[in-house]
Amino acid sequence: MTNFISVQLKKASEVDLAKPLCKFIQQSYPSGDAQAEHCRAAEELSKLRKSALGRPLDKHESALETLLRYYDQLCSIEPKFPFSENQVCVTFTWKDAFDKGSLFGGSVKLALASLGYEKTCVLFNCGALASQIAAEQNLDNDEGLKAAAKHYQFASGAFQHIKDTVLSALNREPTVDISPDTVGTLSLIMLAQAQEVFFLKATRDKMKDGIIAKLANQAADYYGDAYKQCQYKDTLPKEVFPVLAAKHCIMQANAEYHQSILAKQQKKFGEEIGRLQHAADLVKTVASRYDEYINVKDLVDKINRALTAAKKDNDFIYHDRVPDLKDLEPIGKASLVKSTPVAVPLSQKFTDLFEKMVPLQVQQSVSVYNQRKADLVNRLIAQMREATNLANGVLASLNLPAAIEDVSGDTVPQSILNKSKAVIEQGGVQTIDQLIKDLPELLQRNKEILDESLRLLDEEETTDNELRTKFKERWQRTPSNDLYKPLRAEGANFHNILNKAVQADGQVREGYQSHRDTIALLCKPEAELNAAIPSANPAKTLQGSEVVNVLKTLLASLDEVKKEREQLENDLKSVNFDMTNKFLTALAQDGAINEEAISVTELDRIYGSYTQKVQESLKKQEELLKNIQNAHQEFSKMKQSNNESNLREEVLKNLAVANDNFVELLGNLKEGTKFYNELTEILLKFQNKCSDIVFARKTERDELLKDLQQSIAREPSAPSIPLPTYQTTPAGGSKPAAPSTPTPAPRTMVGTKPQPPARPPPPVISAASSSPSASAPSGTAAAPPSAPAAPTPAPAPGVSASSTAPSQAQGPPYPTYPGYPGYCQMPMPIGYNPYMYGQYGPYAPAPVFQNPGQPPYPAPQQPGYPFPQQPYFPQQ
Repeated sequence: MTNFISVQLKKASEVDLAKPLCKFIQQSYPSGDAQAEHCRAAEELSKLRKSALGRPLDKHESALETLLRYYDQLCSIEPKFPFSENQVCVTFTWKDAFDKGSLFGGSVKLALASLGYEKTCVLFNCGALASQIAAEQNLDNDEGLKAAAKHYQFASGAFQHIKDTVLSALNREPTVDISPDTVGTLSLIMLAQAQEVFFLKATRDKMKDGIIAKLANQAADYYGDAYKQCQYKDTLPKEVFPVLAAKHCIMQANAEYHQSILAKQQKKFGEEIGRLQHAADLVKTVASRYDEYINVKDLVDKINRALTAAKKDNDFIYHDRVPDLKDLEPIGKASLVKSTPVAVPLSQKFTDLFEKMVPLQVQQSVSVYNQRKADLVNRLIAQMREATNLANGVLASLNLPAAIEDVSGDTVPQSILNKSKAVIEQGGVQTIDQLIKDLPELLQRNKEILDESLRLLDEEETTDNELRTKFKERWQRTPSNDLYKPLRAEGANFHNILNKAVQADGQVREGYQSHRDTIALLCKPEAELNAAIPSANPAKTLQGSEVVNVLKTLLASLDEVKKEREQLENDLKSVNFDMTNKFLTALAQDGAINEEAISVTELDRIYGSYTQKVQESLKKQEELLKNIQNAHQEFSKMKQSNNESNLREEVLKNLAVANDNFVELLGNLKEGTKFYNELTEILLKFQNKCSDIVFARKTERDELLKDLQQSIAREPSAPSIPLPTYQTTPAGGSKPAAPSTPTPAPRTMVGTKPQPPARPPPPVISAASSSPSASAPSGTAAAPPSAPAAPTPAPAPGVSASSTAPSQAQGPPYPTYPGYPGYCQMPMPIGYNPYMYGQYGPYAPAPVFQNPGQPPYPAPQQPGYPFPQQPYFPQQ
């Protein structure tokens, strides 16, 4: 019996996994030890792929272990990296395992940016290598039999898993080798071979013949089903079909043989002979049809010996009637095999390289949680800042605390001096001017990055549309317009952000222009500031009064509220809580993450107390401002009023407002600068994302174009043209039998000038037939073809037979019906003399020359001419 069927490995193109994975890690994780560790793991994964796919693998357990570890690692990273055409884009290219290619077309291959495709192909190789290892086992001992059975069942399970998942993993039509029909057949073949191994084991252990017969019959059933599945499909190598048919007959013959032994033991001698006769017929069929694939000589001899002995005993002793084959009871079946299910991890030595990296679903949940957290914190901080600005505005409108500090009426109040000092320390007008000047440059830089990113997408999409229009349904890949929708939506969002930023910049400039003079005044030295403030009569009588003391107490309380608010803001910003473990626990328990419910609960638990403190601060400020306004009304009634004091009070109010405006402007401009700088980093990542996907699409486009060119090269260049009679009729004159299959159309030879076929040898002309032809005038009938032929004159000494034929080669045949370009009726000479080639006989018409490059086509047979006509070639 021959070797078992093994499956060829698929061949993969080299891919650098480390670069795109490291780029995603650097974009998604903060710098530090964790990021560096993840990048090292990505490099290890790339090395593992090279070991598993980048070199020929030995038919050994260690090579299979490497493949299994790589498959397990692919399964572990699938939920942790967003492999897709518009995120982590890695294009995997694999060749068809069963396509041997052609001289010009190359092998069929498929390139997809899909991790599911890579997993499918790697699992196919795992099953293929397992089948090769099983086929190499020594089946003469128990260890080899057990190992072979284990590997065949694993291979069957691997192919069955591919059959169940390949369409959903690829979302497109796969290559033939991993199509559901092909891998389904392979799974059944592997199962049949595993069953055959168990049959061999039972035979070796000399188990009961009834059990052995059932095992063999089940194996025959598996082989028969596999043969039926691929009988009318050109998906597997052609040598597989005869092996399956032979194995089906052999296992059925074994089943009949062992069942005949059981019949003999039961004294059913006629049944014994009937089963042995059926077994002999089966192995005879194998020996006659499939002898080049499987040698069954030993089995034939064994069955024939048993049949001869059984017939002899029955003829001389038992005389039992031999039943017909249809009357024999069917043999039972016993299956001891099943496809091994694919359960990750497949490798016993698997260690997850990215064990510390959280799944992508957890990453997304953490990202959404952080956004919820940021919104909550920003809302609380915005409420406190708005309240502080309101308090400052109220105090500035009341000229507090400057009004109660202005004792002499001709000096600068201390509160104004403090504000002036603070403004000068922060750079004053010069700082504001520089920040405003820098904004347009930052804005322009961000616009250029965004425009360049979108330009890359536009150019690639235009190219894709042009090729799709050119190749139509052949251009089988995701349209760029559909693929880039998320990126374009992201780009549109960035455009809106920049437009809003431009509007905000304009508002800041307008506010600055309206307060610039007052802010500049606040930046002057104390002497100049004092000179710019009008003097007025002092209100000494109010100093030490109860209303002034009440105002001072209320203002001190308000300052305390502001300080508490600043501390509360810092506390809000510093709170940090890692939700990773919470989401991991939820994912492990429920298999899914209800992010909203978990996040809202945790945010309320963490920030509930801070929210309460903010509300208390706002309520306390509201009461203080109400009391301050009431006290200021009493203070204003008691204070003496004149023009000088009113003017002085107005200037002091403006200076206080200028201080508040400066603080607000400086904060807004710093935030704007920080915003543009952070946006630049985000846009650079967006640009890298666009650049990466465009590069991947370009690589995929080049691969697809190459495949299309090879596919076109494999297509027939012209329809099949029937050969003329003189090229299909042999010298003996008998017509060859028509071929059972149509002749394939000729290929287009790329880069090679078409060569005409060799001119056929001249016909053998008899003297009897050539003599009348040579002497008869045009239109006279020639001698009948039944006239006896004279011997052909021998060639001159030293001249080979081939030298008598013209050296000019005949070109491909062309139709000669009227209207065909280059049509020319070629009249033929009446006679043919191989030694007078190029000479014109007395009745031969003048030669008619074809157009250059247009070989002649044989003219219709002239009446009475007994031989196929030859096209005439003038001497060069």
